[in-house]
Amino acid sequence: MGKVIVRSAAGGGELIETLPQGLVLEIMGRLDLESLCSLAPVCKALRCSVSQSFSSISTLVLSDLSPTTWVLNRILSNNKVLQTLILDCRRLDDYSVEVFAKESIQELVLLRCSMFSSYVFTAIAEKCPKIRMFTVEMRQANEHESAGSCHKAIGQMLDRCLSLESLSIKFHADYSHSGNLSSIQLTLPKNVKALLLQPISDWQAKVLIQNIGVDGGSHSSLAGVGISSFEPMFHRLQSLSLVLNNITDELIFNITNNLHQLVELCLEDNPPEEPSLLNDLTNGGLQSLGTFRNLIGLSLSRNRSSLTTFKRVNDIGILVLAEGCKRLESVRLGGFSKVTDAGYVSILHSCKNLKRLQIVNAFFLSDLAFHDLADAPNSLAEVRLISCNLITGETAESLSVCRNLQVLDFSGCKSIADFGLNSISRLSKLTTLDLCGADITDSGLSALGGGSSPIVSLCLRGCKRITDRGIVMMLGGDGVLGNTLLTLDLGYLPGVSDIAVVAVAKVCRQIINLCIRNCFAVTDTSISALGSPERSEGKRSLRKLDLYSCCGLSTVSFRFLRGPFFCGLRWLGVGSTKLLADGKDRFIELGIEKPGLSICISGCEIGCKDGWQCHECI
Repeated sequence: MGKVIVRSAAGGGELIETLPQGLVLEIMGRLDLESLCSLAPVCKALRCSVSQSFSSISTLVLSDLSPTTWVLNRILSNNKVLQTLILDCRRLDDYSVEVFAKESIQELVLLRCSMFSSYVFTAIAEKCPKIRMFTVEMRQANEHESAGSCHKAIGQMLDRCLSLESLSIKFHADYSHSGNLSSIQLTLPKNVKALLLQPISDWQAKVLIQNIGVDGGSHSSLAGVGISSFEPMFHRLQSLSLVLNNITDELIFNITNNLHQLVELCLEDNPPEEPSLLNDLTNGGLQSLGTFRNLIGLSLSRNRSSLTTFKRVNDIGILVLAEGCKRLESVRLGGFSKVTDAGYVSILHSCKNLKRLQIVNAFFLSDLAFHDLADAPNSLAEVRLISCNLITGETAESLSVCRNLQVLDFSGCKSIADFGLNSISRLSKLTTLDLCGADITDSGLSALGGGSSPIVSLCLRGCKRITDRGIVMMLGGDGVLGNTLLTLDLGYLPGVSDIAVVAVAKVCRQIINLCIRNCFAVTDTSISALGSPERSEGKRSLRKLDLYSCCGLSTVSFRFLRGPFFCGLRWLGVGSTKLLADGKDRFIELGIEKPGLSICISGCEIGCKDGWQCHECI
């Protein structure tokens, strides 16, 4: 067996250790990408071994790291076995497609594609014949090419990628633009089981769905991306997700009449004006959905930015739906302004297998809907009640009987107070808790900190009665929060200062994502504490840090952002701070110094998840 001789980086030829090459490769196979990259510069022998390890990677996830084409090429140039690839593509252009489009690829997810043209579809058509799952989110079609060119490239990909089972295409374009896109003729793979399209106009969706149920000879137009087909290729479709301008009864009727194998349906709309009776969802549409006895996942929502709601649906429609779709395991309803407790209770008590419940902007949902959960499903693992203004701490108390609860989201429920937090803190499986905008106080946080819930993600954004004292008591309690927290949102808290942030830096050993945006009392002291190399000893490094509009920071903080501070940072939000007083040039230099770091000088939320298409990160 070959030997790897590792010598000191300082030269001199001193022998450090001699190991069998197979053992070295076995060890490297257990390391993450960042660790492998840090080993490569040590010596020539390790560099060769790292290169061999790169060539044997079958799964690569780079969703939190935005690589350049050069970096990606160094990792994948000799790899012929890669099967699964997830990429943040903000820094990638068409030249990088040649690097990752490989014959071995079976699952490909391309996120935040801001510089790609339609060539990405052409390359996949030519180089990835085995692909089974493809997800892409892009800006509106490249301004330098016609929509027809983009449609043609998508058509070529789908004509050649015959093993495709899951397809998700998202264009960040408005509906008026997408509705004017022309269609082209193409044949889609017959094995497609899951389809997501964004955006799509309601009339295009109707044509598409009508032809799904036709056995041959028909043309169907797919989405705002303009896809057409001839064959009955969707008879196996089990999951359909559409983001469109209007959800209507006619659309629902078409779905129930043609997609008989469907088990998951997700529809979201954003009508530009108040829909007419014929262009809206009513009780009749929900009654039709009630005939889908095998449906296990349902999401019907009106975008929160819309000026209108589903005013033609009331309790009767929800009751009929719940009675018909008793096998539902996941339900999301958003914008049903006329539905009361009676409608929501019917879902809780009819759907015995319910695991996930999300209700958004429910004007008449109150604590009464959750008073008697004895007959509710014990399987409930996720409950999200978002911007439901009548919900109070009583609901939190009621939900504490759901011992399998893992996710609890009360964001925007402004009447949630300290009452109930003590019971919630004893949920032994709770990992995510969102209390954004709640009326909780330091006393409530003290109760939460003394509990046994292994909370990984905690949001306290906008809870304006919270002060440093509450944060310190929460983290200094007898509970486990200090050891379990990975993500903490303290944004928009006027009572939080360096005292709280320093406590987070000292106590939270695992924290990787921290948001302190709009905390005016936070100063350079907090940045020094968070990024200090001493903090990294025995603790995980911060990956994402949101400092947007922290006006208490000065230009002094910039030196704490450079090495050796924040050695693992991957995303930094510095918009509307004095850190930009001297311009963005030095942040460009920081990006060069730390090539894995994305710097947002706009006002994006942490990670630029929703704003990436509107600007470029440094």
